[in-house]
Amino acid sequence: QVQLVESGGGLVQAGGSLRLSCAASGRTFSGYAMGWFRQAPGKEREVVAAISSSGGRTYYAVSVLGRFTISRINAKNTVYLQMNSLKPDDTAVYYCAAAAARWANSKDEYGYWGQGTQVTVSS
Repeated sequence: QVQLVESGGGLVQAGGSLRLSCAASGRTFSGYAMGWFRQAPGKEREVVAAISSSGGRTYYAVSVLGRFTISRINAKNTVYLQMNSLKPDDTAVYYCAAAAARWANSKDEYGYWGQGTQVTVSS
């Protein structure tokens, strides 16, 4: 089992920045691919970014490419999502997720989920 706890969400103006953190506990963090997903009201949950277990490979949704950066520090059991140049369309609940694999970038591969943190971007 892996337990995930997100933090860092909040209200920010368009153009601003936020950094989300996800602390993991349980089994060996370095053995899990990690991802950030988001779900806006009335929409399906979508992948935002993913990072391999070693941190050497990343994936970004087209909508956030160049604005968001995913990273991880395995020694701290933590994955981050740095979000810059935020837009109102980025408003959603953001979820951290873990997959028992070296790499995963689709929602169905992730078996462990955090409770989510709200990000609201005002115009």
